[in-house]
Amino acid sequence: MGTVMSTKTSTGRVRQVYKFIEQHRNDYSVQTMCKVLGVAPSGYYEWLQRPISDRAVEDARLLKLIRKSFVASHGIYGAPRIFLDLREAGETCSKHRVARLMRENNLRALHGYRTRRIPAGRPSVLIPNLLQRQFTVTRPNKVWVTDITYIRTWQGWLYLAVVMDLFSRRIVGWATSATIRRELVLDAVLKAVKKRKPRNAMIHSDQGTQYGSDAWKRFCKSNSLEPSMSRKGNCWDNAVAESFFSSLKKERIKKHIYKNRDLAVVDIADYIDSFYNGSRRHSYLGGVSPEEFEAVSKRRRPGLH
Repeated sequence: MGTVMSTKTSTGRVRQVYKFIEQHRNDYSVQTMCKVLGVAPSGYYEWLQRPISDRAVEDARLLKLIRKSFVASHGIYGAPRIFLDLREAGETCSKHRVARLMRENNLRALHGYRTRRIPAGRPSVLIPNLLQRQFTVTRPNKVWVTDITYIRTWQGWLYLAVVMDLFSRRIVGWATSATIRRELVLDAVLKAVKKRKPRNAMIHSDQGTQYGSDAWKRFCKSNSLEPSMSRKGNCWDNAVAESFFSSLKKERIKKHIYKNRDLAVVDIADYIDSFYNGSRRHSYLGGVSPEEFEAVSKRRRPGLH
């Protein structure tokens, strides 16, 4: 035979051998090819009756579920999170199998943006850094972080302020504005206070002028919030809030320019309230969403609030 082929008949190669025999059965006898290629004629004839293996059929079924999870995540879930979705649905496949099927079918999760490294900053002269990068918190409503970002629209910039509870990484308050005014951060934290009713919580921010204003200090004092502030020029002191904005822009905005601010607000609301808080799997939380993490924690510790 003119085509040279390995006689190694490992499971991963048997179907290729059968296909080769089928392609050349008019040129050579089946018996001869089976003997040379090291497979049994009975196996070849059985394959003819069922050319698609049970594993291939199962792969096709799993791939449909993988695609469904991938689309539901807006293309941001990689194999680890999709594996958790499948496991939650009762599937027993391995994480490696999910990764293989995604790789073979070109399902690639979106990658994040590179974070610019900033040298260590000077201590705040306005408010001390009480958080000191202690981002692991054991109870809800004890430590919040807040920050501002901007989103591009054809009407001009839209500014977004958020307040996050470090315990569950849940966004507990957010607000938008066409201008980066001090009321923007007050609107966001007011929503958080009304929703969560914290008692003696720390709230950490960067050194933006909005967070150093007298209005901010008065609000914090009247609502039992203890302000904390990052060192000047150091984004790592508020890394968790920065990480949320990175996820928002990577997973939803994707460098998109919204037609107007109203459309941007609608999309942001859907991302924060429906997706991020409600269903997005968070690696820090063990692969569950912020809302689910809080619900499980509350069931385990009924007095948690």
